[in-house]
Amino acid sequence: MEEPSKFAIHEAARDGKIIVVESLLNANLKLADKKDDDERLPIHWAVSYGHLDIAALLSAGKNFDPDVQDGSGWTPLMIAVSLKDGEELVDLFLRKGADVNAKNFSGQAALHFVASKNNLDVARKLLDNKPPASTRVKDKRGQYPIHRAAAIGSVPMVELFLKHKSPLNATDVAGYTPLHHAIAEGHGDTAVALLKAGAETDKKDTDGFLAMDLAPDKQVKKFILDSAEREVVIQS
Repeated sequence: MEEPSKFAIHEAARDGKIIVVESLLNANLKLADKKDDDERLPIHWAVSYGHLDIAALLSAGKNFDPDVQDGSGWTPLMIAVSLKDGEELVDLFLRKGADVNAKNFSGQAALHFVASKNNLDVARKLLDNKPPASTRVKDKRGQYPIHRAAAIGSVPMVELFLKHKSPLNATDVAGYTPLHHAIAEGHGDTAVALLKAGAETDKKDTDGFLAMDLAPDKQVKKFILDSAEREVVIQS
């Protein structure tokens, strides 16, 4: 007879087997708080694979900590906001009182992941939360969420963050401003949006490059300069 896995509840949570999870919890409620070799609880696995029903079950206890971290410092909310269709999971943890500004061990908060995944609806949800997510949380690379929004070229996300008091000209450890990131990735429309908001063009990165120096080709550079001049926000 095959021996039961040491981490059977983690596997069941990952695989979406709610009956197995229920059965294991009925036998021993403390299994919900058991960490595996990755220092993850069953709920971290349930959320990672988008299993709302199992996440709801595992978070139903009165002693549930919505900000419990895995081995990398990720909370269930951080994982949920990183999913393509994780909005119901996000709602679940917000109802549980999750800290929207909690940081993982790299200094990143939920808004960093929302920005990277371009989850605009979730970004609004976090910013409208009570208390709200802050656009001014900086990670260990010196990046604010707006750096990530600029790097993926999301004009709506950049504008949303600026509306919620995001820094505009902050530099990360490489000396990149959001404008550097937008131009380096070839996102001309995002660069123009940043310039319209007042982005400084004379800031140099740690290698001495201006943001415009990082344009991947002449077409991107021309688009930015022509668009910006039409908006009267920069002189070539």
